[in-house]
Formats: sequence, structure tokens, C-alpha cells
Amino acid sequence: MVQPRMVSYPSTIRGPCQNGQPQHAKANSATQLTKADETSGNDENEVRREDQEKINRFSRLHQRETVLEEQLKGKQKDKEDLEEISMELELADEDELVPYKIGDSFFQLPLSDAQGMLSSSTEKIDADVTKLEDSLGELREEMQQLKVALYARFGRSINLET
Repeated sequence: MVQPRMVSYPSTIRGPCQNGQPQHAKANSATQLTKADETSGNDENEVRREDQEKINRFSRLHQRETVLEEQLKGKQKDKEDLEEISMELELADEDELVPYKIGDSFFQLPLSDAQGMLSSSTEKIDADVTKLEDSLGELREEMQQLKVALYARFGRSINLET
């Protein structure tokens, strides 16, 4: 019986040579597929055109989801800011003129007018938030359907986790 000999390798390679092949540290990683997983079912898991279209659709939906989530965060921050301003205006005097920003300019408005404009802005933001949440819900539902179909077809050989 031939004893494997210890050879010094760079840090990414470790262990004795077996069958002329060094043992790589990466090969022990749990994230890689085993040889059996890689070779099993290659013929039946061939990527068809409709599979590729589903994968591409999932990718586009995921990108859109990211954009919508960022927009939703921005709208929710705007909504919180408007609610905070509304609370501050409740403490103001009725006779006071309040600076109200429209575009890049501030206008001095009576308190009641500023509160009216603020409430209409809040309603608009609420409608925008609701619309974005509905869009995200529909998008995530379609992504889930695509995940189910693609995982049923490819099993562990595809990663759609976001």
C-alpha cells in the first residue's frame, strides 16, 4: 500500500495528494454541489427556451422589486416627515403665518391654508404608498410562482433566493 506523502502547498490547498490530485479547501465548502449532484440528471435538466424565459422574467421582476422597495422606503419617509410637520403645526398659533415649501421656494401662508395643503399632500403620499405596496404584492406573487416552477424543474441546481 502506498502511503500518501505530505507536501507543502499554498494556503488554498491543503492535505496530502491522493491520486495525483491535491485536496482543495474550497472543495470542502458546503455551498458547492457534490459530484453526484453535478452529474445526475444533466440530460433531464437541460435548459429549454421557456425555462430561460422564466429565469429572465424572474431576474427582471427581482430588479423591479428592488426599485419599488427603494421608492416605497422614500415615500414612507416622506409620509413620516409630513406627519411630524402636521403635529408641529398643531402647536402653532392661529394668527401666525407659516412657511410652506412649494418646489424650491417657501411661501408664508396662514395656518389653516398650510394645514389644508399638508393634509392633501399626506393623502397623495398615502395613495402612492398603497399603490406601491399593491404593485410589490403582485410582483412578489408572480416571483413566487416562477420560483415554484423553476425549482420543480431544476431542484437544487438553481438558486433563486433573493
